[in-house]
Amino acid sequence: MSEMVIHGSRPRNVGWLRAAALLYGDWGTSKAYVIGLAVLLAGYAAPVYLAAIVGLTFLVGCNYVWVCRYFPEGGGVYHAARTHSARLAVVGALLLLADYAVTASMSCYEAFNYFGTGDATRWAILAIFALGVLNYFGPRLSSGLAVYLAVPMVLVVLGLVVGGLWKQPVLHWHWPVVGFGSSWQLFAGMVLALSGVEAVANTTGVMKLDPDATPEKPSVHRSARRAIWLVMAEVCLLTAALGILAAGMPEESFNQPESFLRKMAEYYVHPNYGLAVGVVVGLLLLSAVNTAVVATVAILYSMAQDGELPPVFRMLNRQGVPWVPLIVAVGLPILILDLAPGFEALASLYAIGVVGAITLNLASTSTDKPLPMAMWQRVVMMGTAILMGSIWITIAVTKVHALMFALTVCGVGLFVRETYRAKVKEETAKGLVPAPASVPTPVSPVFGEEEGEEGGRILVAARGLTPSAKFALEEAKLRSSRLYFLYIREVQVATEVSGRLKDDGFTARRTRLPI
Repeated sequence: MSEMVIHGSRPRNVGWLRAAALLYGDWGTSKAYVIGLAVLLAGYAAPVYLAAIVGLTFLVGCNYVWVCRYFPEGGGVYHAARTHSARLAVVGALLLLADYAVTASMSCYEAFNYFGTGDATRWAILAIFALGVLNYFGPRLSSGLAVYLAVPMVLVVLGLVVGGLWKQPVLHWHWPVVGFGSSWQLFAGMVLALSGVEAVANTTGVMKLDPDATPEKPSVHRSARRAIWLVMAEVCLLTAALGILAAGMPEESFNQPESFLRKMAEYYVHPNYGLAVGVVVGLLLLSAVNTAVVATVAILYSMAQDGELPPVFRMLNRQGVPWVPLIVAVGLPILILDLAPGFEALASLYAIGVVGAITLNLASTSTDKPLPMAMWQRVVMMGTAILMGSIWITIAVTKVHALMFALTVCGVGLFVRETYRAKVKEETAKGLVPAPASVPTPVSPVFGEEEGEEGGRILVAARGLTPSAKFALEEAKLRSSRLYFLYIREVQVATEVSGRLKDDGFTARRTRLPI
């Protein structure tokens, strides 16, 4: 079947402050569970490991400032790796898909722990299903909640830090008592604070251009740099401060790392303040769930648009939502919650997807010779990619179930891709037979004015891939015509209309309506 190509560009209406708020909705939520995981795995040695996590976060953030500079139309792993290999780009996208699925699962699970509802797994499954139903009618939330919750989240965490410092707790932190190998393994298991860094790279295509940039030569370096530096500074500084305060918590609290920020707020400030922290953090985590669902739909739809997945992945419902990717975006997190319930089980699946995606992105960008990168930038980026690759290998070796999860997602995705592309190749080979001579070719001065319009132009209007649209596609292919597709969509327009149709005699005569 012929591919339909629509030329155009997305509106660039996201300023650096809004981009920072959207980035914070994903990246900033990491502290909601990385502190609890650190004290669970390392106890009072957690501040040392969290300091290393902060250093890694800073290093990766600096690298992504460069990525956004050289990929103003979208610097996610799918676009960066595609310059080397389409199959490699699909692998990167599938690793990111695995990360989005676990992000949705863990964020939703932790959200209801912060709300204090009890039986967080059941509530998380119901909430993800409800968000899927809402997104079926269009992305109603679409991470907009994160924009409004970013400032309250920063304020409540700052209040927690100030309250903890005011109380002057006795800190029991100590250096790790295990060897380097065990310490490296623990460090690799805590790399959860990087899941949002890919989000800003995927947002460069809708960021406002720099003052000296043009649509022909786009640049969003200034906007991306401001957004990343602002969020990265908050994440690094507050994560380090919370890590230090965690060393003053009672040791028995380490056995239940869920909603650990709420426990810290109750201990250092007041139980009522802990309730406020739980509500704000829980709402921001639910927003992160919705963002992950929307991002999953977007990445599957993009791959289908590029011909990497079957056309069913770009079929839209009446609201313009790709419904098959939406089923995947909702079904996979629910399946993960059912098969791997609990904080530690979800955390063990978390990092392998995003670490793999970051590794591929940085390695692809640093080895992309046409990019005007300085040699020292390439060296730093390749070194970061090697470091992230080492972390990925450690996770894969020490957490076999996480490796099997990533391999399953990538294996199923690649199987679907290769099967579809083999079918397309076979159909293309069959279509090389010349068209029958009986098929007339219209001749008109209008036809042939533009290159590639020797067979004329065809316009079809439809609500989707209807039988008439399929016929138009086949006819355009047969005639070598240019096809113009007019998509019809019903929308409710909020406007004041005076009068009634039956009172309009002219309209009645023109439409012959029985009034």
